[in-house]
Amino acid sequence: MISELKINPEELHSEVVFQTARSGGKGGQNVNKVETKVELRLNIPNSQILSDEQKEFLSRKLANKLTNEGVLILYHQTERSQLANKEKVIQKFDRLIREAFVVRRRRRATRPTLASKRRRIQAKKQRSDTKKMRRKPPRE
Repeated sequence: MISELKINPEELHSEVVFQTARSGGKGGQNVNKVETKVELRLNIPNSQILSDEQKEFLSRKLANKLTNEGVLILYHQTERSQLANKEKVIQKFDRLIREAFVVRRRRRATRPTLASKRRRIQAKKQRSDTKKMRRKPPRE
């Protein structure tokens, strides 16, 4: 099921909208004059490329990164040039979309081995002995 949902992030680049703004990153006086911050927006519900199942899946996986309207917003502002920030935000977007479709393996519950139980008990005894040695000797 999930393999059918996978999509290449580059296919979505045509639906991505970029906006620029002044950023607070490094750049000295340049920061106050040039719009180097790049904001990437993808409207998932209105996407023509994504199927309904893919839209639903992405909306669930990226729920904490979406606006109330279902728009994914990412931005980058640490570089001095707008072009460098645009490249970085595209890389961030591609990685996010790829990771959204990665299915995590469920952890299989296992029991501790006999050797690990013995090591644990041995460590506890050693710690106990160390603390016993710190006590004042009993009075007679």
